Amino acid sequence: MASEYTTSEYIKHHLTNASMCSTENGIAFNAQCADAGFWTWHIDTLAWSIGLGLLFLFLFRSAAKKATTGVPTKWQAFVELVIEFVDDNVKSTFHGKSDLIAPLALTIFVWVLLMNLMDLVPVDVIPMISGLIGETFFGVDAHHVYNKAVPTTDLNLTFALALGVFVLIIFYSIKIKGVGGFIKELTMQPFNHPASIPVNFILETVTLLARPLSLALRLFGNLYASELIFILIATIGYFQLPLHFAWAVFHILVLPLQAFIFMMLTIVYLSLASEDH
Repeated sequence: MASEYTTSEYIKHHLTNASMCSTENGIAFNAQCADAGFWTWHIDTLAWSIGLGLLFLFLFRSAAKKATTGVPTKWQAFVELVIEFVDDNVKSTFHGKSDLIAPLALTIFVWVLLMNLMDLVPVDVIPMISGLIGETFFGVDAHHVYNKAVPTTDLNLTFALALGVFVLIIFYSIKIKGVGGFIKELTMQPFNHPASIPVNFILETVTLLARPLSLALRLFGNLYASELIFILIATIGYFQLPLHFAWAVFHILVLPLQAFIFMMLTIVYLSLASEDH
């Protein structure tokens, strides 16, 4: 597929999301959404993230329904191993009391891991299939069909995940400390003096906002760079296979690590929000 484009066109095509927006003339797609601004939907990101989320629910629910007290199946043993791993990390890191944290941590870890693992799919496979479908069934030029299959390479998705965590941070802060306690935390730390309230507020607000920002940018940056390297390797032609294999083997370690870091930082941030000073 790389031979059909110049190198820059090939890279741009693979890093472009399938977009949908509403215009004065109705629903528009891709290049027609260039001026749509905020209200542009990345339909490939939505489709892959929702689909992988449903896959996670289906796989873990099937393991739960078929679970036995006797000798477990290999799949049941694997699911139990993942749940115990997440539960141990929650117990050792989260110091508050909440029934939500462990299921939330499990969801984040497995869901982000599944989205990250899409990075191991050869970069040309899904765009080629999508282009063939678009050309055969919808009469669209394959060059104008986009499909980014790694949702975590889309900053919109990583920010959406981080925003959800941020809302929970605010919720737990107010729930544990009360509105007055939360405001006091923003205005009377780290310098416990009324004259330092403006400085405290700026410092604490920056600290508070930096948490979801770091979550979103760390996950996006690592996965986007990883996908870009896979695409660059694909442009070198027939000698790409050894490099692809080596980079993929390396990512078998990196992709779970990124999901683990996102999960752990979420637990740590919610634990800090739940502490009543």
